[in-house]
This record gives sequence, structure tokens and C-alpha cells, in this order.
Amino acid sequence: MKKLALHWKILIGMALGVVFALIMVNFDFGKEFIKDWIKPFGTIFINSLKLIAIPLILAALIKGVSDLKDISKLSRMGGRTIIIYIITTVIAVSIGLVLVNIVNPGNSISDKTRTELVDGYSDNTTKYKEEASKQKESGPLQALIDLVPQNIFDAATSNRNMLQVIFFAVFFGIGLILIPEEKVKTVKSFFDGFNEVILKMVDLIMLAAPYGVFALLAALIAESPSVDLFKALAWYALTVILGLALMIVIYNILVFIFTKKRPSFFMKAISPAQLLAFSTSSSAATLPVTMERVTEHIGVEEEVASFVLPIGATINMDGTSLYQAVAAVFIAQAFGMDLSFGTQLGIIATATLASIGSAAVPGAGMVMLVGVLGYAGIPEAGLALIFAVDRPLDMCRTVVNVTGDASVSMLVAKSVGKLGTPKQKNWDDNYEVSKN
Repeated sequence: MKKLALHWKILIGMALGVVFALIMVNFDFGKEFIKDWIKPFGTIFINSLKLIAIPLILAALIKGVSDLKDISKLSRMGGRTIIIYIITTVIAVSIGLVLVNIVNPGNSISDKTRTELVDGYSDNTTKYKEEASKQKESGPLQALIDLVPQNIFDAATSNRNMLQVIFFAVFFGIGLILIPEEKVKTVKSFFDGFNEVILKMVDLIMLAAPYGVFALLAALIAESPSVDLFKALAWYALTVILGLALMIVIYNILVFIFTKKRPSFFMKAISPAQLLAFSTSSSAATLPVTMERVTEHIGVEEEVASFVLPIGATINMDGTSLYQAVAAVFIAQAFGMDLSFGTQLGIIATATLASIGSAAVPGAGMVMLVGVLGYAGIPEAGLALIFAVDRPLDMCRTVVNVTGDASVSMLVAKSVGKLGTPKQKNWDDNYEVSKN
């Protein structure tokens, strides 16, 4: 009997997690049981992925940059990568603004529901406002200062310092390019081997993916707010989800036009990474799997994937940008504010820039949203209006972030002649640990 493909195993794990939680919450001890005995396994699974995120970026980027063997190749690939990422982000924010102005979800929020949400989530609102105010007080060039780490070992201790690790890895790789090849052979061999070990660790961790997502989804259902609050925010959530779905369609169109790869091929190849992104709400945690799917199952050569994907996991947050645009206008509508066309154009620019500095971890979009609200003069207390449904929407927008990273890697690879034949066929996707 043929073994189930990984994405089917993950889907089954997610479905069983939801069913299990819906049954358990009917018992008095159910929520506590899930919190104490089920959720920890989901946390362990996420931690295991985060564990290898920084080593993967260091190994893959240093290997990818040094394999280019030419500074001109690096600048050409880097320029195309950044330009495409910015274009897709602007498209995402624009789609969000168009949809939220058509649907007008803020009109569905009653005064009673608004009061309940503000009272229930005021503590969370305060936390995000405090984090955002720290960023605002740091000055306009603080992001540039934060790009260069004082100590690479200190920077590597947190996934929030991903840009600093990327800076060091690219800088290190450039150093390898500029030194005669015979003098750096040992260093390159080390990072080649190091990269292979990390990728093998990804294989091992993914064997536990169905069980990890079971625990994550069960915990999410058990800890969700009341159904009444979700109903009150249904139009807002549907607007965000519709926008995210449109972005998936746009990615497939771009992939088909520029690479001639069928949407069915692309979506099947990247589906395990999408499902994992949905479960973890973290582009950084999903990065190892995204890289494996793009290189092994799509055919993007490793030197392109190891350069484009780590950068994308840090600065390409199309789903987050779209969500910020919808959320900002939704909150304004809920407070009875009428945003001008000029203000909404400013939201496009602000959300695009905010996405570049957004950490690739769960909840980071909420912090960056404060900056967008501040620009548009929208009451920051409105964060409490959307906090109830932020977690499931965070899961959905992370799927878009990861899909965007994968599609851009294909576009860049095609433009530099590095898009080849997949090493593994998608229709025999059993995700077994190889014997070599």
C-alpha cells in the first residue's frame, strides 16, 4: 500500500486536532487537559523548527553567495529579488485597500461588541502599543543601524535578528568570493557539509509534522474566544481571507506567465510548506521546509533558493501587508472615520515599508500595524477590535507570505537561468528520510 504524501498527513493531523478539541471543550477538564498535555507537543514542534532556522540561513546563504563566484551575479540577483518583492507587496496592499472599501466590514461592528472587545483585550493592546512606541522613538535610521550586528553570536541567539544574520552571511559569502578559490576550499567544504546536515535535520523534524500540527490546532480551538465575537468580526475576517486568496491567484498567474509552470504543479509542490506555515504562523519556522520544497520539488537551483528565500522570510510579508491595510481601514470604519484617498495611498507606502522590518514570527504584524495606524491617525485602541480573530488570520497570511517567497524564488531563478528539473517528482511525495 502506497504511503500517504506529507501534505495529506498534515491535513489529517489538522482535522483530527480540530475534532479532538471540539469534543474536549465540552468537558469541564477539556481545556486544561489540552493546555497541559497536548499544547506542549505543538510548542516542541515549533521550537524544533526555530532551532534550525538561524543555522540554516547561515549555512545556506554563505554557500549560496560563495557559489556565485562573481560579485556581479550577486548584485544582479539581489536587485531583481528586492524589486520583485517590493512590487508584490505593493500589489498586496492595494488589493487589501480596494476590498475593504468595497465590503466596508466596519459597518458590521456594534457598539456592544466593540465595548466587549476593548475591555477583553486592552492588556494585549497596551503591550503592542508599548513595543511600537519603542520603535517609533528610535529614530528614522534605526532600522539601518539594527541591520549591522555588534556581535554575530549575540544576533544568532534570536530569530527576531534574522536581518542581522542575513547581513553577516552575505558579508561572509562576499569575503569568500573575493579570496582565491584554493585558499577558501576548506571553508566552503565545511559550509557545504553543514548545509547538508541541516537539511537532513529538516527531514527528521518533518516526520513529526502531522503530530505537531494536531497539537497546535487543538490548542488554538481550545483557547479561542467565544463564537459571538467571531460572528461580529466575520466580515472583516472574510475580507482579509478574500484578499489573501487573490494574492495566491496572482502568484500562480505570475509563475505561469514567467516560468510556464502550471498552477497545479506549483501548488502541489509547495503545499507542505503552506500547511506548516498555517500551523506555525511563522515564516522563519517554515523556512527550512520552504527551501526543501523549492529546490527538491520545484527545481530552483540551490544557489538561488538559499539567497532569495531567507531574504524573503524576513522582508517579503505580502500577507501581512494586505492584512495591515484591511485592518487599518476596518478600524477607522468601526470608529466612524472617513479616510481620504491620499491617506490610503500613504497606507500603501507605510505598510510596504513596515513589512520589510516585520519579524518573521507569530504576532509581529500586530506590532507593525500600530505604525500604520499612527500614520493614518486611527485610534490605536482599535487594535482590541481585531485581536480576537488575529490568530487565525495570522495563520492565513503566513501561508501567503511563504507562497510569495516560493513564487519569487522561481521568478528570480528563471530570470538568471537557474530553474531546472525537480529532483523529486511531486506525485510520489512520501517525504521519507533518504538512505544516503
